[in-house]
Amino acid sequence: MDASADESVPAPVRLEVADGVATLRIDRPKMNALNFDVQDRIKAAAEEAGDRDDVAAVVITGGDRVFAAGADIKEMAALSHADMVARSSELVGCFRAVAELAKPTVAAINGYALGGGCELALCADLRIAAEDATLGQPEIKLGLIPGLGGTQRLTRLVGVGRAKELIFTGRFVPAEEALRIGLVDRVVPAADVYPTAVEWARQFVDGPRLALAAAKEAVDLGAGVDLLTGLEIERRLFAALFDTEDRKLGMASFIEHGPGKARFVGR
Repeated sequence: MDASADESVPAPVRLEVADGVATLRIDRPKMNALNFDVQDRIKAAAEEAGDRDDVAAVVITGGDRVFAAGADIKEMAALSHADMVARSSELVGCFRAVAELAKPTVAAINGYALGGGCELALCADLRIAAEDATLGQPEIKLGLIPGLGGTQRLTRLVGVGRAKELIFTGRFVPAEEALRIGLVDRVVPAADVYPTAVEWARQFVDGPRLALAAAKEAVDLGAGVDLLTGLEIERRLFAALFDTEDRKLGMASFIEHGPGKARFVGR
């Protein structure tokens, strides 16, 4: 029987929503290898999270033991050059759907985040790792380079020199070093990774969603252009927010009650 048709077998990617926070959960034992089906499901889950009004922020996790230990090498080994040319833009699109979510996102990293798993974590706005987590881009050891954004997002995060060293050597990076070089943002005990990520995400529930989306867009787009172009992106997004109800509510609340007391409606 096809496991995907057996309702007793959990889907390898699930979107779970509770109290305004969505969890995009990868569950493909043992190592959460990111085969094409899983990647397509990640894209669908990210798009659903982006469309849902009951989702303010998203936690990306592979569970308590492993985040994702890379692509499914057995699946990829059978592909020809022509096969990968045909598939590669779809693969990149799967991760772009996560990176371009117009809501705050956080990766909760337990165990290994390697290859495609590390690239998925790089798509999040924030990365919280367990003390015993391990990250890396070991594609060079397969005669490849990162192909799902690793050469670009890693470089923007840790700088050109460090990115080259990690990609050229393919070495594994322990959590404390990842924190020191900016690859992750926080390191906590393994049992605290997911709760800490949810707590971070929950602060955006009932927040000014259009302003958060604009802030994310301004930072992400501005990071890839010159300063003057980035300032123009910021100016346009800033001005556009003056047409939102949240901006009116936020300013009125500030004038009447002081800062931090506004009740936003997401419009």
